Amino acid sequence: MGSQEVSNVDCQGKHVTVAGLGVSGIPAARALHERGALVTVVNDGDDERSRAQAAELEALGITVRLGDGDTLPGSTELVVTAPGWKPGKPLFTAAAEAGVPVWGDVELAWRLRGQDGREPAPWLAVTGTNGKTTTVRMLASILEAAGLRTAAVGNIGVSLLDAVLGDETYDVLAVELSSYQLHWAPSLRAHSGAVLNLAPDHLDWHGSMAGYAADKGRIYEGNRVACVYNAQDAATEDLVREADVEEGCRAIGFTLGTPGPSQLGVVDGILVDRAFVADRQEQAQELAETSDVNPSAPHNIANALAAAALARAFGVPPKAVRDGLRAFRPDAHRIEHVADVSGVTYIDDSKATNTHAAEASLASYDPIVWIAGGLAKGATFDELVTGAAKRLKGVVLMGADRALIREALARHAPEVPVVDLDRTDTGAMSAAVREAARLAGPGDTVLLAPACASMDMFVNYNKRGEAFADAVRELADESA
Repeated sequence: MGSQEVSNVDCQGKHVTVAGLGVSGIPAARALHERGALVTVVNDGDDERSRAQAAELEALGITVRLGDGDTLPGSTELVVTAPGWKPGKPLFTAAAEAGVPVWGDVELAWRLRGQDGREPAPWLAVTGTNGKTTTVRMLASILEAAGLRTAAVGNIGVSLLDAVLGDETYDVLAVELSSYQLHWAPSLRAHSGAVLNLAPDHLDWHGSMAGYAADKGRIYEGNRVACVYNAQDAATEDLVREADVEEGCRAIGFTLGTPGPSQLGVVDGILVDRAFVADRQEQAQELAETSDVNPSAPHNIANALAAAALARAFGVPPKAVRDGLRAFRPDAHRIEHVADVSGVTYIDDSKATNTHAAEASLASYDPIVWIAGGLAKGATFDELVTGAAKRLKGVVLMGADRALIREALARHAPEVPVVDLDRTDTGAMSAAVREAARLAGPGDTVLLAPACASMDMFVNYNKRGEAFADAVRELADESA
């Protein structure tokens, strides 16, 4: 199916089960109901919040079943699932046995786009283990600088259904897609797609690294103009080779080194394009300076190059790339400078929820007192610790799976002092910051880059980052 072809979805009278309340489930249930579907929402939880959400949907005439997300309603003809629900859930096993298709909210949005008679906006899609949100927001900033009507949507926290079905008209959408969303989006065909990097993550969900990579690689299926890959991460290039794309679609690499033909890269502090120029063998187009990227840490420059590649694939002029990057401001908790206290710099990278993200963060500073730990999600830490060992002045560990990091430190950095905080109360982060301050001296960086998810102690990585920032400010006030 071509990228602009619209596949009609006849919802009228169709029995659809929506799996999961929340960011994706509620918009899906509403959209289907509005189009005449007979919607039943099933949800594992039966708490106060779920009951309040259920009441709102039931007032519209939507059936909601709380506390049982495993049983497939007998009349179901289609399941639309929240992306995080694992493929092995009994609900999906029952659907497969009954021959009932399972879509995610992204698949539903893809199939419903353009059904109101408007020309559907092309999707520039981004996935990867790390950097997705930053890259998509950079991309949206570049597209806006080119005068295009756009929005950053998808896994970034903005419902694709709302973007596709809302009143706003877009020229192009910058779409962040997680591996979960891609798993449940079999017919997605983007204008151009990018895989930023590939490292072990969510293996408990996907079952294996091969399964995780295969779902990431779905972003390239049916691409029309460009498959953007990381020339310094061979696994991403392998995914391009395996993809079934439209004729004429090109493989476009990005690299922090000097780019070859059909690549974007860096030369003497300048981001340059050797992909979207008339003579790729002899020409290079200057796009921006590395100082235009905020922050200009190496992994963030890679994000900027990927965003630029997708924008250039869409025909954006060089000046818009520079102006868009200059206008971009990073989100909170992504390598965010909190304060300098007694000559020590405190950096909040709570968004580093896996080892790959933490590796990039640790590579940006030296020497470091590292605050780490949380939920490991099946990860191992030997490679991360080996790579960072020489930069570490001390480590403060907290969270459910901190022992895994402690053991890796004992094997690969035995000389680095480690504080093991065995507490999960509300004052734990404050204690961690104080221990880090004790280990740090002038010129050092205290870095919160947990390499783990936050849900063992915090609602999300934002709350973890806020707790860190509050503790640092408290320290600053005492030192003033």
